[in-house]
Amino acid sequence: MAQGHHFHLDAAGHSVTVNMYSGHPGLIELLVDGKETGHITLRGDRPRLVAGELPTDPPLPVTVRITPGPGVPRCTAVIGGVETLMSPRAF
Repeated sequence: MAQGHHFHLDAAGHSVTVNMYSGHPGLIELLVDGKETGHITLRGDRPRLVAGELPTDPPLPVTVRITPGPGVPRCTAVIGGVETLMSPRAF
């Protein structure tokens, strides 16, 4: 896979990470506390959604919206009804 992007957010005492790999096909991984909880294929510049949950009691749903382009990729997480921009990190 040619290029990657990495996004991170700390939420409710847990680590939420998105790894985005370009290529044919590309791949988006959602990790919670370092464990993969979801993945989807990356197709062009269309925004994509991937869902998972935080291991709280009760579990808290997480929906991540990835916008691969045009331009610089962006990633936001919706946790408990609050949308938060995820920070890009060096890969």
